[in-house]
Amino acid sequence: MNAETQIKKGRKYDQVIAGARAVFMREGFEGASVDEIARDAGVSKATLYSYFPDKQHLFMEVLKQECVAQSEVDVLFQQPGLSVEEKLCVICKNLITFFLSDFGQEVFRVCVAEATRFPELGQSFYESGPKNLAEKIADFLRSDKAQAVLDIDDAYLAADQLAQLCRSDLLLKVLFGVQTNPSEAEIDRIVDEAVKTFLARYRRVARAAGQSG
Repeated sequence: MNAETQIKKGRKYDQVIAGARAVFMREGFEGASVDEIARDAGVSKATLYSYFPDKQHLFMEVLKQECVAQSEVDVLFQQPGLSVEEKLCVICKNLITFFLSDFGQEVFRVCVAEATRFPELGQSFYESGPKNLAEKIADFLRSDKAQAVLDIDDAYLAADQLAQLCRSDLLLKVLFGVQTNPSEAEIDRIVDEAVKTFLARYRRVARAAGQSG
């Protein structure tokens, strides 16, 4: 996305984004039309084009904003009183909830379908979503509190491994329409097992009293 598109934000900008998000969620990228987006946003096509030169740029901006919102996990790490294990559970719950959300599913489908024709679409999704989130989780794993409990050399790799543990068979079932509306108990079980597996790999082993070196 070019710099001009990024800085062009007038009083109806949020209105355009909200309308576009609704249409993309309903119709997907290919099925969405600029006319329909303008109608849902309550603006003219001329107004829409004053912000974005085409549908692709508009979708990329919707995608960027949603991914940034979903990956704003800093507040999770700042909650007082939570142990490292409890924070890992919150992170995993946040990840799985996004993976299973309608928008998360639609983003995945669209980016896979359009990545060949529009590689910058996939790049935008990766940079603003998975990579951004992995970097924030890695920062947490590098913190003194986390390092007191976890023995991690490569925090970014560990962050990616944690995310992969959350991409369970349930994600595939929902993606392929085999299962809809997974229960809270199913999600919590995946969270619990992901954190247990992660801690089994990275929990710092306490040295025996008096053991040297």
